[in-house]
Amino acid sequence: MNPIENMNNIPKDFVDDPAFLTKLKTVMLGDFLGSEKIYVNIDFIKPGGKSTKYHSHSDQEEFFLILSGNGILRTNEKEIPVKEGDAFSKPAGKGIAHQFLNNSSEVLQILDVGTREKNDVVTYPDENTVYLKSQKLVFHTEDQIDGWTSDPNEEN
Repeated sequence: MNPIENMNNIPKDFVDDPAFLTKLKTVMLGDFLGSEKIYVNIDFIKPGGKSTKYHSHSDQEEFFLILSGNGILRTNEKEIPVKEGDAFSKPAGKGIAHQFLNNSSEVLQILDVGTREKNDVVTYPDENTVYLKSQKLVFHTEDQIDGWTSDPNEEN
């Protein structure tokens, strides 16, 4: 591998949906270049598409830069218009839910950079769902046990 690679030459193995048949294509630039502690992706979102399900992370920090196009950043129940050059940072553990929506007629292109956190817990508020990344387990928050305590001297 060369020390410098051009994004247009990335093998299809590092592109989710290389033919761009769905509303989202992701180019995993960091994986291709061997990044270990961070991921670096370029997301391409077609008109009417979404970047991800609306979610927040317990441990993962993320940074986004709009490379081209226009859309909406949905974050903590607000919808904020975004355009080329706009940036958004999401510190770890702050409970900042986020999702990009393309409400324009052009492809929205986003640089998506974040830390790789194997013990991250991802919460999907729209679905009342929690994903334990390290165990690959998904739970509905409605499964919560009322009255449970960690106190060994109290009965549940």
